[in-house]
Amino acid sequence: MQLFYSKNIEDNIAILPPEEARHCLQALRKKTGDPVSFVDGVGGFYEGTILEASKKRCSIRITSHKQQPPQPEVRLHLAIAPTKNIGRLEWFLEKATEFGVTEITPILCDRSERRKLRLDRLEKIVLSAMKQSLKAWLPKINDLTKLEDLIAQEPIGDCQQFIAYCNDAQRIPLKEGYRPGKNVLILIGPEGDFTEKEVGMAFDHGFTGVSLGESRLRTETAGLAACHIINLFN
Repeated sequence: MQLFYSKNIEDNIAILPPEEARHCLQALRKKTGDPVSFVDGVGGFYEGTILEASKKRCSIRITSHKQQPPQPEVRLHLAIAPTKNIGRLEWFLEKATEFGVTEITPILCDRSERRKLRLDRLEKIVLSAMKQSLKAWLPKINDLTKLEDLIAQEPIGDCQQFIAYCNDAQRIPLKEGYRPGKNVLILIGPEGDFTEKEVGMAFDHGFTGVSLGESRLRTETAGLAACHIINLFN
């Protein structure tokens, strides 16, 4: 199934964003009257037919709509330090979206090797992954945020908070610390790991130290391992 994306819906007519329209009309050579399927990023699946097909505009008349079950009650928020190799971060975003992550915050740490990001590029990655995996919920991607600013925020609702790091002190396996059914925020550090100061700061704000297994993992692999562990429990 080829899925498109639009959140511009009014009076049973949807307008595709310019990039989606170009892909639909120019790359796939769809034309007026052709059937198409699209999602709105907030749980809606739609079927329709192309109403208008021009170089600058593609509108769709909706013929059916069904709502994907409400977004899981358990919200998985991963805060991860961007990798020096941007391709690894993009790989993580794609796979985490397939797993059903709810929110991702790139974090700036003392040992971060990448300190600038193109948010629009990251949003395109998760949008493409959402469509490819036939999901209708679009994960939220936040701006690059300083670690100290993120951990100082009050948790939303009943949320468990964990920091994954390599030092053996004061850690428990994530699979033992997480309580199924609870919202969760997990911090994943840069290639050089969190500093002792950063770990202590997280502890002071109620975070629990966890490990993700016996092996030392790359940043993007650690993020995906955390996604997988939480998914297994929920």
